[in-house]
Amino acid sequence: MKIQSKITLLFLTLTGGILLLLNAFILYFDYQFNYEDFFKRLESRVNLAAQINLYPGEQSRAYLEVRNNYLERLESEQELITKADAKGQIDNADLPREFYQELMKSNRARFQLKNKFFAGKLVTVDGSRYMVVVTALNPYGMRELKKLQQILLFGFAGSLILVFFVGKAFSYYTFLPVRKLTEKVNSIKSTNLHTRLDEPGGKDEIAELTQTFNHMLNRLATAFETQTNFISNASHELRTPLTVISSEVELALNRATVDEESRKALNVIAAQTDKLTQILSSLLLLAQSGYDGKKQQWQQLRIDELIWQAIGQVKNIYPDSQIEVDFKDLPADEQQLTSLGNENLLCLALTNILSNACKYSQNKLVQVKLSYQDQSIVTTISDQGIGIPPTEVQHIFEPFYRASNAQAYQGQGIGLPLALNIIRIHNGSINIQTAVNQGTVLQLFLPVVKDI
Repeated sequence: MKIQSKITLLFLTLTGGILLLLNAFILYFDYQFNYEDFFKRLESRVNLAAQINLYPGEQSRAYLEVRNNYLERLESEQELITKADAKGQIDNADLPREFYQELMKSNRARFQLKNKFFAGKLVTVDGSRYMVVVTALNPYGMRELKKLQQILLFGFAGSLILVFFVGKAFSYYTFLPVRKLTEKVNSIKSTNLHTRLDEPGGKDEIAELTQTFNHMLNRLATAFETQTNFISNASHELRTPLTVISSEVELALNRATVDEESRKALNVIAAQTDKLTQILSSLLLLAQSGYDGKKQQWQQLRIDELIWQAIGQVKNIYPDSQIEVDFKDLPADEQQLTSLGNENLLCLALTNILSNACKYSQNKLVQVKLSYQDQSIVTTISDQGIGIPPTEVQHIFEPFYRASNAQAYQGQGIGLPLALNIIRIHNGSINIQTAVNQGTVLQLFLPVVKDI
């Protein structure tokens, strides 16, 4: 999941939590206000009932008139005036026990049983205690609370939807500089290492990241330039003395005065000089394939044609090799067989892999299959050779590494690393499956032209 999506979800979660907490507070305080208001209305009726029924006279009639004319009748409103004895017992036992106990203890009490509310107090008249209780339902208050719940619920859902899109827009514009920076960095390759990122004004994190990338590019450019100079110098300085040694040895071998013992020594020198020349050439190719994209001529190439070229070169090295080409799965559209790259390098990679397949299978049948899969051209090379031990597969693309069961075969351990470098600079990849004494299946994935 991208950081932009994570921030959107985090923003949505945090905001949703805050809204949920706010709604809970609103509901809680509204419940408290609603119940408190209704209890106060009941208590005012308790006071009126006590004045009207326990203090008869002119004043009680005035209270009765006020009640009848100016106070609304509550839903299922009932009055209960009961005498309480000294032991705290009351005549009416229909009311909740908890309400009685609180009333007898504190002289006043409130109680709620679902939507039924109770309010009462103890009044002493002429030495006798009376309990005055008023009960009523609160349907309007409950409807108001349910309506508020609905409003808050729909408001919460609507707010979450709004917050999601706002968070998405917020994260999009927040990471817009990062996306632009990523696109710019992805456009920098070995062919344009001189390119630098535009440094924004200010001292924020984006500016620091941009400066860090530019410093890294400066170091990379210096390293690549150093490698370029090394390869250019090594190609000239190392080849020259090797050529001189090889020529002098050849001249010495052509002299008739050389005795047999000296001739054997000269033959060893000649063989080792040729071997050193081959190693040097492979090393230069390996180093060059890793960085020298700016000197290579890239063009649209048919991979099937490259395979035939590579097979022809392998036949020159191993005349007895058996290579079978399977084109049954070729796509009908030739565009799906076309990749962009350097012809010499790709042909060299295919040649190295095919040479290994023929050499380590002792000229048994090697099969080459070409197909199209997920916007990639897939070249599958299968042999029936010695295979690679499972614990050593991870090392076969390391320069100069040779598997333990391959020591009897000539080689320098540079062919596969060179092939991997070439495939990588063409935006491709290599997959390998192998088993000892059963063979190896190696797949090369190269993108079609439109994906490069």
